[in-house]
Amino acid sequence: MKQFIETLKNIYKIEELRNRILITLGFVLIYRLGSFVVIPGVDPNQLSALQDQGSSGLLGLLNMFSGGAFSNASIFALGIMPYISASIVIQLLGMAIPYFHRLQREGESGRKKINQITRYLTVLITAGQAPSYLANLHVQLPSTAFLSGGGFFWFTSITILIAGTLFVMWLGEKITDKGIGNGISLLIMVGIIARLPFAVFAEFFSRLEEKGGGLVVFLIEIVVLFLIFMATILLVQGTRKIPVQYAKRVVGNKQYGGVRQYIPLKVNSAGVMPIIFAQALMFIPMMFVSFNTETMTGVAAALSDYTGFWHNLIFALLVIAFTYFYTAIAVNPTQMAEDMKKNGGFIPGVKPGKKTAEFIDDVMSRITLPGSIFLAFVAIMPAFAMIAGVNNQFASFFGGTSLLILVGVVLDTLQQVESHLLMRHYDGLMKSGRIKGRSGM
Repeated sequence: MKQFIETLKNIYKIEELRNRILITLGFVLIYRLGSFVVIPGVDPNQLSALQDQGSSGLLGLLNMFSGGAFSNASIFALGIMPYISASIVIQLLGMAIPYFHRLQREGESGRKKINQITRYLTVLITAGQAPSYLANLHVQLPSTAFLSGGGFFWFTSITILIAGTLFVMWLGEKITDKGIGNGISLLIMVGIIARLPFAVFAEFFSRLEEKGGGLVVFLIEIVVLFLIFMATILLVQGTRKIPVQYAKRVVGNKQYGGVRQYIPLKVNSAGVMPIIFAQALMFIPMMFVSFNTETMTGVAAALSDYTGFWHNLIFALLVIAFTYFYTAIAVNPTQMAEDMKKNGGFIPGVKPGKKTAEFIDDVMSRITLPGSIFLAFVAIMPAFAMIAGVNNQFASFFGGTSLLILVGVVLDTLQQVESHLLMRHYDGLMKSGRIKGRSGM
């Protein structure tokens, strides 16, 4: 406790870090307030049906990512998901189209062009999703909930939803530039955390109403949640170290190399992206029926059944496939082997060049398999929790994107704060060593 208080004092002493934290808190406050601003023309007192719809299933996840803005018919109802979808599309295009692949390799100028294209694509995706969301409002809410109607209401509401998504995107970029970083992920995390207290209390009171040990069941659920949380931290931070020996070189009177270092290859190099990729595809059936799950039949109904066998099987397989796909994007064994060779480094027992690239690729394939399987297991854990009788809102914290985002963003944020402290010769947040975020050692 004493070290924690001392760390807070050190954070306050560093003016730049203090300002970044205050700016981040200010932008987060704006985001949270905006999630309660209802679309003009909609009666906020008649949203109970929409809130019931956003309390479970896939729409419950979408509502969680938007921090409850979806069920509030807010100007931020679509949240940051259109921007994430646009980013995913651009990354996929980078693998298939040479123009985007060339932009990814052009450094800062290419990154600016990609960001601009991503913004334009975000507008198009939001313009496609906004009419579906408004159509869902007309299905779920009574006609008296709409204070105005007609073409003017549709035009203004679509414009407001597009502007709301762009504003949330702008908030995330400003948190990244002016705040403590990871702006988009931080906004998603804030939306998830905002739902956590309500979910815990709802589960607690529902267990109290049960007879025959309901409170004991609640305590067991908390213990299981804690164990899953710790296992997810190990997944995020887990690495396999490859030894690299650097040959001795003499330049003038100085000697370089002759030391052994390690390359930390992460068990989960893809982070939370495979689950986001997979869930983006699982949301597609709902878009064709304007988010109204009651009208779904056949394959669409099976894929939208959050606790159904086919939904979870396909979801798990997609997570495993996208884990390998995103790992291939994030880790380039050939580039690593070339850099190692240029710096006079080699892996003991492995020839430099092509053989080194093949060795690294083989190691990555072997450690990615168990990592992808565990990631898929974490992704479908909320469905098992719901089948076991856990409240729908509370069950979503037993795994899936929500848990991985919470763990990953919290670790990354703590790492950012710790780097500012260590850079100015203050003690870090942990006595045992530096915090490892998703970005590695």
